Amino acid sequence: MGRAEVLWRQVRNARRWPGIATPRLMARTGAACYLFGGLLVLLLVALEPSNFRVLTAIYLEAGVSITVGVATFLVGPRLRSWQFQLLVVSAIALITVAVSEAGVPATAVSLATLYAFVAFAAFFLSWPQSVAYLTLAVVCCTAVLHTVMAVSRWSALIVCSSTVVMGCVIALLGQLMVGAERDPATGLPNRRGFDRLLAREIDRAQSGGLSPVVLLLRLELFNDIDRSLGHEAGNQLLRSTLKSWRQELSSEHVLTRVGTDEFAVLLLRATEHDGVALSHRLRAVTSTDFSAGVTGWQLGEAAAAVSARSDVALRRAKLAGRNRTVLESAGLPTLARELAEAIADGAVGVLYQPIVSLADGNQIVGVEALARWTSPTRPDLSIAEVIAMAENSNLIATLDRFVLRRACLDLGWMCEQRNGLPLTLTVNVSGLDLIESNYAATVSETLTDTGWPAGKLVLEVTESVVDVDTPSALATLRELRTHGVRVAIDDFGTGYSTLSRLQNLPIDLLKLDASFTTATSLDSGSAPPPLLQAIAALARALDLPVVIEGVETQLQANAMQDVGFTMAQGYFFGRPQTRELIVDQLTVA
Repeated sequence: MGRAEVLWRQVRNARRWPGIATPRLMARTGAACYLFGGLLVLLLVALEPSNFRVLTAIYLEAGVSITVGVATFLVGPRLRSWQFQLLVVSAIALITVAVSEAGVPATAVSLATLYAFVAFAAFFLSWPQSVAYLTLAVVCCTAVLHTVMAVSRWSALIVCSSTVVMGCVIALLGQLMVGAERDPATGLPNRRGFDRLLAREIDRAQSGGLSPVVLLLRLELFNDIDRSLGHEAGNQLLRSTLKSWRQELSSEHVLTRVGTDEFAVLLLRATEHDGVALSHRLRAVTSTDFSAGVTGWQLGEAAAAVSARSDVALRRAKLAGRNRTVLESAGLPTLARELAEAIADGAVGVLYQPIVSLADGNQIVGVEALARWTSPTRPDLSIAEVIAMAENSNLIATLDRFVLRRACLDLGWMCEQRNGLPLTLTVNVSGLDLIESNYAATVSETLTDTGWPAGKLVLEVTESVVDVDTPSALATLRELRTHGVRVAIDDFGTGYSTLSRLQNLPIDLLKLDASFTTATSLDSGSAPPPLLQAIAALARALDLPVVIEGVETQLQANAMQDVGFTMAQGYFFGRPQTRELIVDQLTVA
């Protein structure tokens, strides 16, 4: 690559940190220069009118300068960079015309000092742009003074030099500010730079632009790697992660480093759900786990309120488990509003999937309650997407309380229809529920109101939730067990390893993930898979009952019973169905 090509690439890629060039500050600076310049010209004309050739022209020019200044001030946060640059070029033209209208060299030199205003532009522009405009000002100044007004070259040179020196000093101050707002390790804007940029985008949004969205990210293992393996290993993790992230980021995304292991992506023109979707895409391109909090700006809010809410979202995501994204919205999006209204109206359905005892001829001994809801505007959404949306929109607690209450009432009705036949109710619990300080009390209150016995309730949590050792979550599980509620690990074997800690966790049974059933070859007459035998032996040693999920054939049911599992669940025994259909299947023991 030649030297000229390298220089051209530097010019082409040169960027002034956008946080400095906030529209409001650019507008106020430009307006002040135009207003002050126009007033100075009017004052000089009033004091020495004979020193000008055509008074009408100079008055008109001063009036134009003052009018442009007022208009620029009124535009304020709506001012764009190209408009600011147009103001700079216009200012050079107006000053050149004013100097040429002077009748004597002394007045021309006095007016030429106004070129110094051009130097202020260097604070807001990249250095190639600053050099270009300062050069234009110097050329115009020299030409009009020396050629038109016959001012000596040395006098013209002094006037021009003062403009250039001011521009260089102002550009240097801008570069120092840029350095103060950059992270030295990654070159990304730091917390101070992020705050300034967020304030700029909020200014634009208040003027009719799209609302900015903040995606706050925290690398799960960075501090551990940095401490145990050294800074170079930590920096290597950062470099590889950022390289992967940049593949998914566009010109509408600004990546910043706001802490040692925290990053923020500012989505300039997006919705909150665009931020959630971006977090999932970033996870897909890197193996590094991270928690993510998303929030958007609401009309009338300050930047500090948006930053604080993003911090809350990230904290909730960390407490809920590894690799989670949580949306802390200032205003519910459409889907979330629909779900909230459906919950309030009792329009969310609850279906029940049978859990059977293999040792008693596949007799139903319990059911798992499963929420079902179809969005009027998005009927294509799966229930998994609905649950994810509820978690992201801070509605999961409301949804879970609704399902628990409905299920307790329905199970009571089922038992009455079959002369008090004992059944166990299993209900899924989100990790976000467990970090709420009053969750155990809410469950206890629901059981009291509905009359469902605590000993017949099993709350399912995913393996990743208990693996993170979140103190508040584990404390909630222990409190629930003191009330008699049992706790199960759902989808056991698919998350992070918990084998060495099973005996210490506050759990009462395991639900083995369906992948162990569906992915295992179970030919007639073949020996049970060793892995399933090992899990069954481990469960017996720890005195933990196991429910095997995903049983879809008689062959699989027989194989699971041969291995030693006593309870099973799957389409072979029944799909999720209404309470009436469950009652039809029940038999009195």
